[in-house]
Amino acid sequence: MIGIMASINNTESIEREMLRLDPEARAKLVHSLVKSLGNLSETELESLWLDEAERRDTELESGSVEAVPGDEVFKRVRSRHGF
Repeated sequence: MIGIMASINNTESIEREMLRLDPEARAKLVHSLVKSLGNLSETELESLWLDEAERRDTELESGSVEAVPGDEVFKRVRSRHGF
């Protein structure tokens, strides 16, 4: 359990640091990370998506996040990026 918590804390630390990068550097990083997922097997990708779905479901159930309709999400993204 200690290893998992250390991994989570390390990931959160990395995320905080990456969010300090300028938008162009973050975009390059995201592109690189997404590209690296192309090397995963279908089973590995499915497992990652299931883990993410479970995490999001837990957040919704606990009330720590609020659901936002898809139309609203796309509207916000378009607004932020001038689309």
